[in-house]
Amino acid sequence: MTPTKPPLEPAADSHDLIRVQGARENNLKNVSVELPKRRLTVFTGVSGSGKSSLVFATIAAESQRLINETYSAFVQGFMPSMARPDVDLLDGLTTAIIVDQERMGANVRSTVGTATDANATLRILFSRLGQPRIGSPQAFSFNIPSIRGSGAITIDRGADKPRSESRTFALVGGMCPRCEGMGSVSDIDLTQLYDETKSLSQGAITVPGYTADGWATRIFKVAGLDPDKPIRDYSEDELDLFLRQEPIKVKLEGINLTYEGLILKVQKSFLSKDVDALQPHIRAFVERAATFSPCPECGGTRLSEAARSSKVKGINIAEACAMQISDLADWVRALDEPSVRPLLASLQQTLDSFVEVGLGYLSLDRPSGTLSGGEAQRTKMIRHLGSALTDVTYVFDEPTIGLHPHDIQRMNDLLLRLRDKGNTVLVVEHKPDVIAIADHVVDLGPGAGDDGGNVCFEGTVEDLRASDTLTGRHLGYRATLKPDTRTRVGSLAIRNASQHNLKDVAVDVPLGVLCVVTGVAGSGKSSLIHGSMPKDAGVVSIDQTPIRGSRRSNPATYTGLLDPIRAAFAKANGVKPALFSANSAGACPTCNGNGVIYTDLGIMDTVATVCEECEGKRFQASVLEYKLAGRDISEVLAMAVREALEFFSAGESKVPAARTVLSRMDDVGLGYLRLGQPLTTLSGGERQRLKLAIQMATEGGIYVLDEPTSGLHLADVEQLLHLLDRLVDAGKSVVVIEHHLAVMAHADWIIDLGPGAGHDGGRVVFEGLPADLVATRNTLTGEHLAAYVGTAAP
Repeated sequence: MTPTKPPLEPAADSHDLIRVQGARENNLKNVSVELPKRRLTVFTGVSGSGKSSLVFATIAAESQRLINETYSAFVQGFMPSMARPDVDLLDGLTTAIIVDQERMGANVRSTVGTATDANATLRILFSRLGQPRIGSPQAFSFNIPSIRGSGAITIDRGADKPRSESRTFALVGGMCPRCEGMGSVSDIDLTQLYDETKSLSQGAITVPGYTADGWATRIFKVAGLDPDKPIRDYSEDELDLFLRQEPIKVKLEGINLTYEGLILKVQKSFLSKDVDALQPHIRAFVERAATFSPCPECGGTRLSEAARSSKVKGINIAEACAMQISDLADWVRALDEPSVRPLLASLQQTLDSFVEVGLGYLSLDRPSGTLSGGEAQRTKMIRHLGSALTDVTYVFDEPTIGLHPHDIQRMNDLLLRLRDKGNTVLVVEHKPDVIAIADHVVDLGPGAGDDGGNVCFEGTVEDLRASDTLTGRHLGYRATLKPDTRTRVGSLAIRNASQHNLKDVAVDVPLGVLCVVTGVAGSGKSSLIHGSMPKDAGVVSIDQTPIRGSRRSNPATYTGLLDPIRAAFAKANGVKPALFSANSAGACPTCNGNGVIYTDLGIMDTVATVCEECEGKRFQASVLEYKLAGRDISEVLAMAVREALEFFSAGESKVPAARTVLSRMDDVGLGYLRLGQPLTTLSGGERQRLKLAIQMATEGGIYVLDEPTSGLHLADVEQLLHLLDRLVDAGKSVVVIEHHLAVMAHADWIIDLGPGAGHDGGRVVFEGLPADLVATRNTLTGEHLAAYVGTAAP
């Protein structure tokens, strides 16, 4: 009898790895890794070590690029063109779904409900069940206005003569006609728009972007206004033309343009956008020139009176959207309507997903632009929880940011559930609690910037603990409670704080110490500190607003460091400072100061080639002949912060102003960054520390930091604590909104809010010394902090 051969493994089952060979994006140094599919892989390493370059800029970017290539050339023409990552080989890729920390759209009309499609389902529900019946789902949408019209139409009748008929039509929308669905109305201070003592040619308009000789100002002359006449001398008709004229067509130097009054222009350009998403100088202008208040007609609900009149079980759609999502989920669960059962099931699943990811304290009418990075990421995560897709790659960027230790286990359960459905889960993370659940760990480093970009470790969590890598050594790190805490030198009184979910809170924030404000996500920390602190208290706030910069921006330009450097070069060589700017007179004419030339190939990848004339240095050859202590401007911009600090500290290249900025950058742990490195290549943790370096120069006695450990490795947290100590020892008061247990343990004073989130929070449940919080353990924070310090407590 012939023995039977064992069945061979199907070829399809052999593709169980994602292989990366020779990855060189940003600071990666020919990185090669093999990642197991249908497993949870965590990428660790210090901030700037290359984690995001490997996961997002290489693996996820190539997956999305390959998917885009499957569409027709016509469709690709409407999609963003993506270049192939700098890598030798990528094999075994699956469809990548990226769930990152990018803030959700800057559209003022976007809310949590519209961003997750919960509003769309709710509108259908009210159009079917609402009493009185007012119309289709669009009658409940604050983005659709009610429209009426009438006119004549011509009907063709074949061989007969066309016949004309009069018709009328009406479209019922839910938009409030007063505020046009914005929920607020603005009152503009005209003195902030123009100086009435000046004429247009003298620069009377003080709105950002308007100059005396610019197109935006010259168009007023074409519209019929005297550019040399002071605005205070305008007649009533001229003033109306200047401020309130409805759009009209005009021609300026042979070009057809639309002219409209200055007030209308400002409303469209600035006031219709999310204030938090504007550039700092624009935001300052808007806050100075406009006062926003809830719409008196709709009460801030954005909806028309008709939309608010239709109710289901005594609740209208505006009240439903204003409810805390956990309460709304209970209300939907109590609805027993067989006619809309599939609709209720879909809405129930979405609302329960909010609660599951720890966002049950939000409401559907919350503007999406006000969500933190962590909240935005978890909101994006909701649409994937109930997905039937399998064998896809989910890519997460620090999903535990903004989460209290109590909520991290819930996030871990969600990540494991995605994996157990047969998906590959890639997570960039620093928290030991998340690293602990990984099937596979990739540790990059050993340092940051040019000192990183290598794979230091690849294997299991147990092997990582036993390794001699920076992450392995810090994985079991536990901060200790300070044996001696500082004594306050005063206090800042907050009384009757009632913003958002705060319940008439009264608390004294100690001054001259390191005070940590903590509590579960949604407990009211930001409302208490950012929303309730006196405006005249000298507070310097460093929040999580992302840095906005183009590929022309770099640390030198963003921090203002380039100004004293240009002045030093100009003085040493007897020429004008503008020559030493790649965005001004000194720019290479071939590449316009970019250093590279971009060739657009339509639907194909945009090709970037190093400029042959300047060889990527961005400056004209004549400019590079000017030296400062033997270095030209391109060589200075290629320096790392530490090298530049030494260069500008002594000798003929001594520039005190530059040294001051560089010292602050080095203090926050950015000594490895190159001065001319594009901001677009910086990681999230690097960008936040760059903001901190700038704000340290601001005059103020109280520093408020919002989750400064975001994006920081365990080793970086130690350096951050030393920096906070230096600030306090220099006489500053430091208030930190934070969930990181090492920061809590290092605090001089803790204010703990809770006990829960949303309407279950908003109260101070503890204020005092960290040791007392550990001893009492009567709050969620106390329990976790006690477990964290363990026997390390003094």
